[in-house]
Amino acid sequence: MEALLIILVAIALLVIGYIFYGGWLAKQWGVNPDRETPAKTMEDGVDYIAAKPEVLLGHHFSSIAGAGPINGPIQASVFGWLPVFLWCILGGIFFGGLQDFGSLFASIRHEGKSVGEIINDTMGKKAKTLFIVFALLVLILVIASFVNVVAGTFMTLADDAGNMALGFVTNPTDNQTTAMVSMLFIVLAVIYGSLTNRFGMKTGTATAIGLVGIVLALVLGLNVGIAFPRIVWIIIIGVYIGVASLIPVWIMLQPRDYLSSFLLYAMMALAVIGIFIAAFAGTATFQLPAFTSFNNESLGFMFPALFITVACGACSGFHSLIASGTSSKQLDSEKHAQMIGYGSMLIESALGIISLVAVGMVFSRYTAGEFGSPSVAFAQGIALMFSADGTGLHSTIAALLTLAVSVFALTSLDTGTRLSRFMFSELFLKDDEATWKDAKGIRKVLAHPLFGTTTMIVIGCVLGGLKLSAIWGLFGAANQLLAGLALTAVCAWLGEVGKNNKMFYFPMAFMLVATLTYLIMKISKLSSSIVSGSAVWGDWFQIFFAIAMVILAVFLVGEALNTFKKQKAARKAKA
Repeated sequence: MEALLIILVAIALLVIGYIFYGGWLAKQWGVNPDRETPAKTMEDGVDYIAAKPEVLLGHHFSSIAGAGPINGPIQASVFGWLPVFLWCILGGIFFGGLQDFGSLFASIRHEGKSVGEIINDTMGKKAKTLFIVFALLVLILVIASFVNVVAGTFMTLADDAGNMALGFVTNPTDNQTTAMVSMLFIVLAVIYGSLTNRFGMKTGTATAIGLVGIVLALVLGLNVGIAFPRIVWIIIIGVYIGVASLIPVWIMLQPRDYLSSFLLYAMMALAVIGIFIAAFAGTATFQLPAFTSFNNESLGFMFPALFITVACGACSGFHSLIASGTSSKQLDSEKHAQMIGYGSMLIESALGIISLVAVGMVFSRYTAGEFGSPSVAFAQGIALMFSADGTGLHSTIAALLTLAVSVFALTSLDTGTRLSRFMFSELFLKDDEATWKDAKGIRKVLAHPLFGTTTMIVIGCVLGGLKLSAIWGLFGAANQLLAGLALTAVCAWLGEVGKNNKMFYFPMAFMLVATLTYLIMKISKLSSSIVSGSAVWGDWFQIFFAIAMVILAVFLVGEALNTFKKQKAARKAKA
């Protein structure tokens, strides 16, 4: 019953937050449904394409979710359910939702351009360059991390004799099934995109066909899989994300994320049903205490570890890049900005709470290290609510949930690659140059979409082939520091255009302090390893990235303080 109460209170608070706080933000900023969006004024058939709100919601939600709101809250659950619950709810409403909504709104008022261009208008060219370099470092970590995760999820291991099946296989393992279904999703996306954008089929009819396709893909994947070793999957993934980031969004990105979102909605609905069953039928017991301790052996002190680890379940800087990178170029009307930007974040917070409840059902086994990853603990926890471990129903539900989680890692990966293309080009363009075609000399080469995409994919895939621990250690901190900088950027822009920006002061300061504290502690720990001579390659990699991000962030914060100072002086002079 405790688990049921947690989820019901969470949903109630998130709905209240969306209606009252989200609605208040829209009024404060002057969201105008009558104003045309960049998707209409700058339509190009490739990146700027107006999408139906339900389709864009699916794309945006699938892209921001990934495995983050599942992995983060589960890892942070070692502090107890209450701290994670409070951060998911308060963070989602007052931090993450604010950032996502603000980034989307600011972008559509800047021709659908990124946060870097928003900074350029308020803090200047130098600050824009610093932010884009910082964002590209984060995107390298995003690509590397998710290439690593996806390849590890898809790969086939050799048997005891050293033999390895290649190609299509029957009686597939979970990895081979996941690989097959993920590849079939790509085919389904192309079919859906063609039906709606080339043959004029209505969204409802095409969606029904797509849902039937999803069921068939699941059935086929459970019986026939794809088998390749890790390195082959890294190459296949690299080629896929390269193509997906260059072709028009209606062919792959938009429909794939939209169809994938139904898997995530179904997964969340299944979890809520399971919580009700567990509450009234007693199929599983909620084991997670409300609070354990302020200091955990693996994560460290609750501050700043909790606010870094939960990540996407409460606030994530990656969201600001998606909101201002792809979603702002597809928004049909400003009246949908609250639903897409703010609403998606709160749905993700709800998923974070569901993940917390799921791990609570198997908490003793999770802390004992029984599960290989948080996503497995998530699937096992929900499956246990329906049936005892070892039964056919339990195994089927656990397998389907693990599959659903894996599919979303790929959606964040192809969106992240497209974002890196936009930002790589922006880095080398002058203010009076709209596209790479307007650039001159070497800048025309550097700003070319193919050059930026290839560069980011090569770096990301090379790093993705390394151990995940060498990458993931910095991903959370970099992601949350980016959130602090995005909040700062939108705050500065709102102040520049005379809108109320006071709601940003505490969230941006808190995120900057928490993440810089975490990174400084990380640098200190890594330095000790290097001085003692026990450092490995991953330590050197992490300390380089950590120092670079701290330096960039400090300079950006300095530029922001100067901007706020000038804005305050201008207001006084005007008064």
